[in-house]
Amino acid sequence: MTNQMQPVSGNTKRVTPHPSHPDRDQATQQRFASKILALSGILQSTLEINELLALFAKEIRQFIKYDGLTYRFPSLKIDIKLGDQPVNNCAYELVVAGDHLGDLNFFRHYPFENSELETIENLLAGLLYPLRNTLLYQRAVESATMDPLTGVRNRAAMDSSMKREIGLALRHNTPLSVILMDIDHFKLINDQHGHLYGDQALKAAAQCAEQSIRESDMIFRYGGEEFLILLTGTDLKGAELLAERIRQNVENLAPQTDKAIRMTVSLGVTALGPSDDINTLFQRMDNALYRAKDAGRNRIVIDTAVK
Repeated sequence: MTNQMQPVSGNTKRVTPHPSHPDRDQATQQRFASKILALSGILQSTLEINELLALFAKEIRQFIKYDGLTYRFPSLKIDIKLGDQPVNNCAYELVVAGDHLGDLNFFRHYPFENSELETIENLLAGLLYPLRNTLLYQRAVESATMDPLTGVRNRAAMDSSMKREIGLALRHNTPLSVILMDIDHFKLINDQHGHLYGDQALKAAAQCAEQSIRESDMIFRYGGEEFLILLTGTDLKGAELLAERIRQNVENLAPQTDKAIRMTVSLGVTALGPSDDINTLFQRMDNALYRAKDAGRNRIVIDTAVK
């Protein structure tokens, strides 16, 4: 646990279910148990991680004043920030039955008192089991929407995400762009080196592209050796710059495996127009990629024929 402007690292307190406080009288223990039970019941109303943390943040304000909180669970790429993060803080590692459930920090403009820290620690016990259930749900959802070979999202996830984001962009008049990436001469890699090396090349290209984009961008395996990158809040110029960064990064990858396989990619780029739907957007994206391959590969082509 950290407090009074000390660094978070090295002073994090571990919180497990139902902490024991032998010095507390029976009436106080019952009062805390009642609060924890009520909080846990409220939090069990959702399995969405953002909604769960927002609900927890709202409920705990009834007992403790604070300015903001953060929650991180890196293995699921969860990084939630609510409110401000001034220098005074208390940090907790959340654990159930030996399972790490993430790290939660509370922030305030003035130091937390010991009695407040004790209250926080008790109330956190009401978060642990709803949080564990939510993380199990998130893992199940991720497993169903991930391509097992490349580790990026699969076609089913792409279809639902595209429909949702296109609808939001048209409704709110915000930019949205897409990039379709194809590994050049991939059939030749498979034919010359075998499918094992082809799979490794696919994974390397996907991971390279994923590392080249922002956290808010999404990459999907579109099919075979093609990958779609969805850029919300990004106009055509921004998408062009990102596509060129991906092209260069893949071209500069170290040779894949002992076969010294080097790769290049072709990319087609376009942006959503006010009269577009998912079909017209995909058609322009496909056309741009075809032109990039037809022009010699290892290049990007921008389709500016916005509807």
